[in-house]
Amino acid sequence: MDVLTGLLDGPRARGAFLLRSIMDPPWSVRIQDRAPLSLVAVVRGEAWVVPDSGEAVRLRPADVAIMRGPDAYTFADDPATPPQAVIHPGQHCTTPEGEDLAQAMDLGVRTWGNSPDGSAMMLIGTYEKRGEISQRLLTALPELVVLRADAWDSPLIPMLAEEIVKDDPGQEVVLDRLLDLLLVAVLRAWFSRPEAKAPAWYRAHSDPLVGRALRMLHNNPAHPWTVATLAAATGVSRAALARRFTELVGEPPMTFLAGWRLALAADLLSEPDATVGAVARQVGYGSSFALSTAFKRVRGISPREYRVTASASPTSTATSPRK
Repeated sequence: MDVLTGLLDGPRARGAFLLRSIMDPPWSVRIQDRAPLSLVAVVRGEAWVVPDSGEAVRLRPADVAIMRGPDAYTFADDPATPPQAVIHPGQHCTTPEGEDLAQAMDLGVRTWGNSPDGSAMMLIGTYEKRGEISQRLLTALPELVVLRADAWDSPLIPMLAEEIVKDDPGQEVVLDRLLDLLLVAVLRAWFSRPEAKAPAWYRAHSDPLVGRALRMLHNNPAHPWTVATLAAATGVSRAALARRFTELVGEPPMTFLAGWRLALAADLLSEPDATVGAVARQVGYGSSFALSTAFKRVRGISPREYRVTASASPTSTATSPRK
C-alpha cells in the first residue's frame, strides 16, 4: 500500500445521497446538512459555491467542487441571489421560512430543481455518515476543494450523469461505487497540484528513505515496529531515519505510527460487525484495553462510544429524490 492508497482507501459510500439538480436563474440553495463530505460536478452551465467563510468561487462545466463539513455553504447562479431553498440534515428541503419543498421541485428519478430544461445541471453526491470517509482524509482537506476541467481528464462525470437517472436493479450499488471512484479520482488529481498543500506525510512519500518507511508502516501497522526495526528494514541508522523522517513528516516515526493506527481503528470501528478486540489486533494493539486507553486519550471518547456515534444514521426525513 502506498501513501496515497492509505489516504484514499477510506471512501465507502453506503446508500449515499445522489442527485441531479437542474436550475434556471435566479436560483440559490443553502446547504446546512452537516454532512462530512459532499461533491458537486457541473455538467452544464455555471454555478457559484459560496462558503460561509472565504471567497465565492465560480464553477464551469466539468469543474468539480468538494466541500468538507460540517459548516454550511450556498450554491447559486450568483453570489448575490438570496437562498430560495435550504437543505437540512437528512436532505430535508424547505424554503427559508420552513415550508416543505419535496414535491414542488421533484423532477423525476434522482432529479430535483426549478426547471426540467434549466441552463445549469449539477451532479451532487453526499457522504452522510462520518464512518464512510476516513478521518485522516478529512483532516487533510480544506473546507473547499475545486478541481478545474482542464486539470484532469476522466470519463466518470458523463458516466455518473448517465447512471444517476436509471432505476435498474442494483442501481444503488452502482452509484455508490461511481461516487467513490469520482471522489478518489478528483482527490488524486488535486493532491498532485502545488496549490493543494498536501500534508507533509503525503509529500514525504517521494523521498527514497522516508517513502519506504511510510510504506512499511502503512502496509503492516500491526507489526511491533520500533525505530530500530524500521531503521534496519530501510538500511540506515536509527538516528538517520529518525532525523530524516521527523524533518519531512513533521513528527517522529513512532508518533506517526500511533496516529496511523488510531486513524485505521476509527475507520474499522465503523464497520457493523467490528469488535474492539478484533480492531485492536488489526492495528497493532495487544488488547482492547490498550486500544481503548490510546483512543480515549487522543479522541476523548472510548472506541465503543465512537462506534455508536459513527454508525448513527442521519435524520431519515429525506424529502429530495433519493435512490
